[in-house]
Amino acid sequence: MFNDIGALELVTLVVLAVLVFGPDKLPKFIQDVSRFIRKVREFSDNAKQDIRSELGPEFKDFDFEDLNPKTFIRKQLNEHDELRELKELGDSFDLRKEMNEVADAVNGKNVSGTASGAVPGTVPAAVNGTTDPLAKRAKPAADDRPPFDSDAT
Repeated sequence: MFNDIGALELVTLVVLAVLVFGPDKLPKFIQDVSRFIRKVREFSDNAKQDIRSELGPEFKDFDFEDLNPKTFIRKQLNEHDELRELKELGDSFDLRKEMNEVADAVNGKNVSGTASGAVPGTVPAAVNGTTDPLAKRAKPAADDRPPFDSDAT
């Protein structure tokens, strides 16, 4: 419950409590707070028991932590071994290797590191039979007009 409270914060809270409630009323206040927390826990436990008894014997293994979506999903994945299969799939897929292969394909490099049939340092016009969209196109002749689509305008 108090996992993220450091020593300095705890000392600050104690000093503040002494200043606010005073040294003579502080023990009584601590007793009242602990009694309140105990009653809330008892109320919660009784409510859980009542719910379990009303649900019947088919829900005897019902855990209220399953109502948390993270816990529910984790439990469902573990039951169906899909989590293990997803982990195996993730382990078999090397993203860095795949990205390097894609970059080499885009740059037109084969295994030796140069473009197949091209001069090193140049970008080929076509990779795998497709034209390179980044390559500069030849300037059209002066009398060539761009295609006109009357439906598009």
